[in-house]
Amino acid sequence: MRFDTKIAVLLREDLETWQRLNVTAFLVSGLGTELPEVIGEPYEDADGVPCLPMFRQPVLVFEGTKETLKTAHARVLSRSLPRAVFTSDLFATGNDRDNRAAVRAVPTADLDLVGLALYGPKNAVDKVLKGARMHP
Repeated sequence: MRFDTKIAVLLREDLETWQRLNVTAFLVSGLGTELPEVIGEPYEDADGVPCLPMFRQPVLVFEGTKETLKTAHARVLSRSLPRAVFTSDLFATGNDRDNRAAVRAVPTADLDLVGLALYGPKNAVDKVLKGARMHP
């Protein structure tokens, strides 16, 4: 099945493995809450035990430098695409309220981004991610 939209995550290349996984999980959680069209139908096993629905399409994960993230963030803002951000400050917080306060305390141009998730038309997402590479 082909999709005309894309879900993508861009991670800063210098993150440790646990950070990459944590940032990815946090970032994509935001997309599903605001964009119901990205969520598929609930799952059920052969015994009829239900499971939660998941994204209806693959999530592509990319990596890039700090500068790549900064450029991608400017592009996603200029295209008004749905996005979620994760800054380095969030590694020091332990709850959602403090996470939001940490992001709110920093002007857009000064955010120390370590991750960005976005969703939109495939062509627009590709333009935002120009210069990034697929995560190994």
